[in-house]
Amino acid sequence: MVENKMAYQPDYAVPPGWVLEEMLEAHEISHAEFARRCGRSAKLMSEIIAGKAPVEPKTAIQFGRVLGMDASVWLNLEANYRLHRAKEAEAARLEEATEWAEKFPFKALINFGVFEKPVNAAQLVGQLLSFFGVAGVDAWKRRYASAAVSYRHSPAFESSQEALTTWLRLGELAADQQDCPDYDRWKFLEALEKIRSLTVLRAEEFLPRMRKICNESGVAFVVIRPLPKTALSGAARWLTPRKALIQQSLRFRSNDHFWFTFFHEAAHIVLHSKKDVFVDEKAWDGTELEDEANTWAANFLVPKHDWEQFVSENPRSENTIRAFSEKQKIAPGVIVGMLQHRGILPWKTLNKLKDRYKWTEPQGQNR
Repeated sequence: MVENKMAYQPDYAVPPGWVLEEMLEAHEISHAEFARRCGRSAKLMSEIIAGKAPVEPKTAIQFGRVLGMDASVWLNLEANYRLHRAKEAEAARLEEATEWAEKFPFKALINFGVFEKPVNAAQLVGQLLSFFGVAGVDAWKRRYASAAVSYRHSPAFESSQEALTTWLRLGELAADQQDCPDYDRWKFLEALEKIRSLTVLRAEEFLPRMRKICNESGVAFVVIRPLPKTALSGAARWLTPRKALIQQSLRFRSNDHFWFTFFHEAAHIVLHSKKDVFVDEKAWDGTELEDEANTWAANFLVPKHDWEQFVSENPRSENTIRAFSEKQKIAPGVIVGMLQHRGILPWKTLNKLKDRYKWTEPQGQNR
């Protein structure tokens, strides 16, 4: 996303009329005489020299014949000048959108290397628009602000709209780099069985395998660092009718939260509408669809019958939990988290069984 620093972009452009007037003076040709030689009106020549009228292809050919400068040179001068004028007007328009741009976590995007530190407010606005892939603020509002109404999240949602859309966009861009065949529900369910067995591994081991397994069934999987003014755990949505995306933030960095979030988001892909965008914060909101996703995730991690039998014994010891997790072939920290969520264990009990992850680079893989 960072622009090429070596690209030469001058902050000026010479109007073709200036070049024309200098050449007429050098050849000692008056404006009226030049107009007659070109077969055009003196008024048009004056407007071209003043920069009010453009040099069109037919006119460029005539200039070339009279002055010996190829038509393409005149057209290039005209194109560069008009582009420069358009950029000046665009910069002024972007300057007016500074208030809009400053609501975004642009400092985090700079730290992530998404784009360079802007030299002025207009450049910041331009970089944000390019990041979102839209031409202007109105286009951003049509695509993102209106879409936010359909995001399924808690009424007590804490994340700002600008930070949320930025985080989701980072997920889109990362997912674009993952090649996936068309989504296959049954392959994805098989993939989830394989992924369940990865909970016992270290993050650097399971993340690439997890991504590959998801991709093979038509689902992109990305982990994007949480941004300022976000309290996001994960999101699930469809990028196209044939490609789904599961996006996680690793906000709490514990393996129980990471794995339950993943299977919760997977439930949205398996069970719910392709038209919705499910954005889940630090706690799920208790709506019917979120409750359904919670139940599906819990039962997938531990079959319902096995779980009920286990909790009926009021498990509280480390040895009991380790033995059950080994039998289920999932990480003991996941079991601890589920017991804490059910109120069987206090939130501070046996957290030593949970794995903790950390970021090792600004926008890279976690461990």
